[in-house]
Amino acid sequence: MTYEEIREQAAHAVTELLAVAKLNKGDIFVIGCSSSEIKGAHIGKGSDIDAAKAVYEGVMPILREKGIFLAAQCCEHLNRAVIVEKAALLPGIEIANVVPQLHAGGSFAMTVYQNAEHPVAVEEIKADAGMDIGDTLIGMQLKRVAVPVRISVKKIGEANVVCARTRPKFIGGSRAVYDDVLSGGDIKR
Repeated sequence: MTYEEIREQAAHAVTELLAVAKLNKGDIFVIGCSSSEIKGAHIGKGSDIDAAKAVYEGVMPILREKGIFLAAQCCEHLNRAVIVEKAALLPGIEIANVVPQLHAGGSFAMTVYQNAEHPVAVEEIKADAGMDIGDTLIGMQLKRVAVPVRISVKKIGEANVVCARTRPKFIGGSRAVYDDVLSGGDIKR
């Protein structure tokens, strides 16, 4: 698997997910990425900065063009903290003082940090959609109602790819009327 193929797979995956998720400018897209898994090694055992850069180069131009913020979930050594542009944060969100490294945060979070204009770390974020590359378990970084999205890209390199979008909660019971646009078409009538 070449780095160009990894870049292309990542770009294709994010494009497919964005077509379904219908994100808006200013929304947050989280990625958990195991470069080890991409290269066929066990998660956390074979970090590859070039694989992480290939994923970043595949997704970032697409997200930037749409005005969507990228959030990178760190590995377990940083308790799955998230690296994001400071501009993406709502007022009052506390930042943490940590700079991701190859074996403490991971190669993808490190790449995002190094390429961001004003990167910050936060302990958690409520993203609008996300992509899990290599079974990194991004669910904790998504808004409360996550909806799985099936895309044609099942792997990036050797890593499994799982995607999700979010929608607002349905509340009110049988008398409530819901906005099908907000739900992303999830309403069963």
